[in-house]
Amino acid sequence: MTADAATPFTVAVPKGYRVGDWEVREPLACGSFASVYAARRVGGSPAEAALKFLPTGTRTPRQLRHLQELCRRETELLRRLRRPRLIRMYDTLTVDDPDRPHLDGATVLVLERAEGSLEQLLERQGGRRAAAVPGGPSLLAQICEGIAHLHHAGWIHGDLKPANVLLMADGSVRLADFNMASELQGTHAYAPAFASTDYSPPELLWAEVGEQGHCIRPTADIWAFGVLAHLVLTGAPPLPGATVGARRDAALRYADGRADLRLSPGLPAPWRQILTDCLAPTHTARAPHTARSLLRRVEKAAGKTRSPRLPRLKPRRGPHPVALGSLAAVAAGALATAGVLALREPAPQGYARCDRGDVCFFTEAGGQGEMCAWYEYDDDWLGGIITCDWAKGTTPKSAFNNGYDGDPLDDVQLFANTGKRKPIGCIQANKTVDFSDAGLPVRSHNWVPDC
Repeated sequence: MTADAATPFTVAVPKGYRVGDWEVREPLACGSFASVYAARRVGGSPAEAALKFLPTGTRTPRQLRHLQELCRRETELLRRLRRPRLIRMYDTLTVDDPDRPHLDGATVLVLERAEGSLEQLLERQGGRRAAAVPGGPSLLAQICEGIAHLHHAGWIHGDLKPANVLLMADGSVRLADFNMASELQGTHAYAPAFASTDYSPPELLWAEVGEQGHCIRPTADIWAFGVLAHLVLTGAPPLPGATVGARRDAALRYADGRADLRLSPGLPAPWRQILTDCLAPTHTARAPHTARSLLRRVEKAAGKTRSPRLPRLKPRRGPHPVALGSLAAVAAGALATAGVLALREPAPQGYARCDRGDVCFFTEAGGQGEMCAWYEYDDDWLGGIITCDWAKGTTPKSAFNNGYDGDPLDDVQLFANTGKRKPIGCIQANKTVDFSDAGLPVRSHNWVPDC
């Protein structure tokens, strides 16, 4: 797919164009709201990335507000949540080029480079002819894991479809394109009304759109996963119809009770029940089947082992970016009017800095000094899920396993290397430990059932 300068909401970028340290290469994908290009780093160590251009510097005021909101949604999620099943964002850049009005002011996301998408894989499998994807169950287990990570962290993807499932060079899966993602406000969230019809649950197809967009719940992602899984396992959508409109009408007839759900007869029994639950006709009927409970069923059906622990959402640093100015003005006005002096809570000290659910390591005994904390496992403290820079030259002197009681994986094994060949120690749940004066040469760790 190529970029077209005349296409609304996309950005045409010439080959060889420089943005920061990156040089644009061939186009990778182009949608309604953004264009994605391959890129390579100029100078320094060789590196490849994908540059996602969002035209947030031009357009009409209404279009600009909309595009800025889409960009905010994606960048905030990627900054706050990093997991192996979510595409990684390395940096954000802004184009400063008044001589190119269509590029000037554009926001550029520097993303992990993928080999392709599930959509391309499905097309290669036979286009319209029904054909299952080789290794499809394993791919679905990874997709479901990504959904579980998002939901556990309080986010809804909102536009799950094959084009937004990326395939990496090592065969693993990453979820991507989070500009429709929404942060939960209790049991629901609000999302732009632009999700793909084929993957939208019946209750959203004709839902009223308010000022904040669609009211959306995590069960929307569950429905989309059911549609996607049927495509992967059978090569065909679960609802009949040769066009998007025909399939939309079939979904509404099914939701109204005027038609039955007729899944492919070739589906194995475990998958048939999983998809039946995912494609229940109403939000209420789908609600008991959370992404986390589905993940265990999907992994079992796929013959995979249990996935790692789910991540804790990274805390937001500072006020919400959209409301920063207005929030500061309102707060200042309220305090001035009321004559109230805002007091800060004292910062936690020592082991108290370690959040519930985390395992934390410290550069000094007794939980003192610098700290690195993880909710999940990490194969490499210096280049894994969360980096710990001081581990390059300092060994931890103390640690606190502040994991949740009753979690199946609540103890933490410690390793001196990144291969996890032989543990050098283990910390039981809710225990603190001081290592020797020299510290312990920990470089990676893993959550396990028992020490």
